[in-house]
Amino acid sequence: MAEMGRIGIIMHGVTGRMGMNQHLIRSILAIRDAGGVVLSDGSCVIPDPIIVGRDAGRIERLARKYSIARWTTDLDAALANPDDTIFFDAASTALRPTLLRKAIDAGKHVYCEKPVSESLAEAVDIARYANRAGVKHGIVHDKLDLPGFVKLKRLRDSGFFGRILSVKGEFGYWVFEGDWMPAQRPSWNYRAEDGGGIVSDMLCHWRYVLDNVVAPVQSVSCTIATHIPERWDEKGDRYKATADDAAYATFKLEGDIVAHINSSWCTRVRRDDLVTFQIDGTHGSAVAGLHKCWTQHRVNTPKPVWNPDEPQRLDFLSDWEEVPDNMVLDNGFKVQWEQFLRHVLENAPWKYTLAEGAKGVQLAEAGYRSARERRWVDLEDLEI
Repeated sequence: MAEMGRIGIIMHGVTGRMGMNQHLIRSILAIRDAGGVVLSDGSCVIPDPIIVGRDAGRIERLARKYSIARWTTDLDAALANPDDTIFFDAASTALRPTLLRKAIDAGKHVYCEKPVSESLAEAVDIARYANRAGVKHGIVHDKLDLPGFVKLKRLRDSGFFGRILSVKGEFGYWVFEGDWMPAQRPSWNYRAEDGGGIVSDMLCHWRYVLDNVVAPVQSVSCTIATHIPERWDEKGDRYKATADDAAYATFKLEGDIVAHINSSWCTRVRRDDLVTFQIDGTHGSAVAGLHKCWTQHRVNTPKPVWNPDEPQRLDFLSDWEEVPDNMVLDNGFKVQWEQFLRHVLENAPWKYTLAEGAKGVQLAEAGYRSARERRWVDLEDLEI
C-alpha cells in the first residue's frame, strides 16, 4: 500500500462561483476524494483544506455540505498555523497582492487566480517579493489544460500547420442586464471601481494561451467598449456600468503571426462553443473550442469561387475532420492543482509562476493603453 501523507491548504475566496466550483469542489475535494495526489515515488498526499471567508454562516454551510472539517473567519489565525503549507486566493483582485504578501510573510507557498493584481508594477513587485522569500508560487492558467487547447498545441508541436500565419479567436456570450432576466455574471464585473472590465479579465488569459499554444505576444492594438451602459445588480438595483464589456484586440506574435481576438459579454453565440480559436497555416488549419478540435489539411481544402449571384453550394463545415479524443483529459483546474502540489511537495517542474501572472497584467495594461491612445503598444521584456 502506498504511503499516505497530508498537505494543509488555506483556501480564501471559495464562496464565489469560480473559487467554489472549480478550485474547491472540482479540484481540491476531487483530489481528496480520489485518494490524493500521487508523487513520483508512488506515495500519496491528501489535501486538507481550511476554507476562510467573512461570512461565518456561509462558510460553515459550505464546509458541512462538502464534509470539510475546518473553516474559519480568522485569516490571520489560519496563516499562523504551521501545519498548513499553501495559501490560495480567489477573492478580490484589489486585495490579492496584500493577501499574498501576508501569506508569504507567514512562510506559505502561494497560488492564486488571475489577474494577480490591478497594475503591472504591483504584479512585478509581488513576484519579486515571493522570489526573495524563497517560497513556491503559481498563477492559474486553466485554459491550457482544456482538451480543445491541448489538441491545438499538439498540432502545433507536430508541425501540422506548417508556417503559422494567423489566429482568430471569438470569446463571449450575452450576459443579461439583470432587470427582466437575472445576470449570469456578478455585477462587480461591470464596475471599473470594483476591478471589473473584460480587458483586465480576459487579456490575462489570452496572454498565456497565445504564448504557449501559438507564439509569444509582442504587441497589441485594442479597441474597447461599454456597450450596455446600465445593468441591475444581485439585489435588483440599477447601477451604471463603468467597466468595458467588450474588447476587440489584434496581436502581433513572434514569427510575424497576426492574432485577432474578440472578447464580449454583449454577443449572441452562433459558433461551436463559448470560445473558439482558429489557427491558419501554410499546411493546414484547425478550429478548437473548449473540448473539440477540427482540422483541415491543405490536401483537403476546398476550392471555392466567389460568385455572389448564385447561392453557395459548398458545405464548408463538412470539409473539416475532428481530432479524436485519444486520451482522457481531466478537469483543467484540477490538473493544474495537481501540478502545483507536486511542485511544492517534490519540486516537480513548474512554469506558471507569479512572473507569468505579471505578463498577463502587462498585456491587459497595454490593451487599455492602446485603446486610450489609439495606437499599437509594444510589450517589453519583464525583469523579475
